[in-house]
Amino acid sequence: MGPITLFDKSFLQSLSADEAVWFDHFSLPVVCPIFYVETLADLAKEPGKRSAEEIVADISRKFPEWSGALCGFHIDMCVNNLFGAEVVMDGRVPRPGAREVKKGIVYETTPEEEAFQRWNKGEFLDVERVAAAGWRRTLSELDLKKVASELEMLGIEKKHCRTLEEARDRAREIVNGKDRPMARFALAALLFHIPPDLHPRLVARWRSMGEPTFDVFAPYAAFVMTVEVFFRVAMASSLIGTERVSNRTDIAYLFYLPFCMVFASSDALHRRCAKLFLRDNQEFVWGIDLKQALKTVNTHFLELPEEERDKGITRFAHSPPDGNLMADLWDRHLRKDYRKAEPVKTNPEKDAEILARFKGFRNQPTIDTPQEPDDHEMISIPHAVRRKRGSWWQLAKDFKQETA
Repeated sequence: MGPITLFDKSFLQSLSADEAVWFDHFSLPVVCPIFYVETLADLAKEPGKRSAEEIVADISRKFPEWSGALCGFHIDMCVNNLFGAEVVMDGRVPRPGAREVKKGIVYETTPEEEAFQRWNKGEFLDVERVAAAGWRRTLSELDLKKVASELEMLGIEKKHCRTLEEARDRAREIVNGKDRPMARFALAALLFHIPPDLHPRLVARWRSMGEPTFDVFAPYAAFVMTVEVFFRVAMASSLIGTERVSNRTDIAYLFYLPFCMVFASSDALHRRCAKLFLRDNQEFVWGIDLKQALKTVNTHFLELPEEERDKGITRFAHSPPDGNLMADLWDRHLRKDYRKAEPVKTNPEKDAEILARFKGFRNQPTIDTPQEPDDHEMISIPHAVRRKRGSWWQLAKDFKQETA
């Protein structure tokens, strides 16, 4: 586990099976819903050299297994934020599927994670194929030029911007200004699909707080709105092209920047725009550079004797080796000297005791009364991990899986 890393489909798809193992092992990958949507859309592609099923199965085989964290859907989080729920924006991942048990939280496997496990085996449900065809059709019918034109008529983009930085600043002014507050609520309701009967409740909450600016009223919703408006302003200023319909999907990855330390992408639009919305303690990493670093890591560990590799990567690969980008990311985003720390020694008897306690914890019934975070002693997150992946034993070659 390493830096919390948001990634896009272009980056994961570029990796070899071995490189994907090391990305998973030396990062905590953030799996945002846009990644699922893009992958699902591939099921509706016209057959080429490879079938759509082969393309999706290949992506699913590179999907994070050890420590990947599924992120909640941005629209759900924005609506909750507008109505008073806190959305932490300091790099922690807001994972869905939680249930509270005594002294902790148990996360269940989400439908999206189950889908990737099926796709890895070449199993695709008819409902997924229908959804994929609908998404692909929606993308192809979206007229970005018309969208930009209509928003310009609304007066949102009267000022022409010369740079992406200016477009970002203009978007912040639009979202967080004090004039025309009801127009901002109308924009939020449109972007986040808030039913009309809930609008008065939303405005009442805002007034009860003293009518603050949007970035104070609902910080995460304001962040997402800013990215959306930035995208429209940049298109109207010809800083982002309107011909490539996938730009609308690509820009949506930026909604999830508050929930990572690092954003890895091989997409040119991300390379130009992501840095405009990062905190000072975050960074964008060009996917091609990170892929090369992971290739170097793979070569390094392949030099180990076979009997050492057969022990499983958790036994010998405690941190990335010196002299590459992956190691640099650890040094910049994890605590000082974390890479040099001695690995925790295992004890079979102690491990068995922990496993028994863990199973008992997961099997607890859900409680109705919310607990304070300080009362949580344990958090359980399920992961389906293959013993061998690519060239690597992720678990020891002689590992015996329990049958009960």
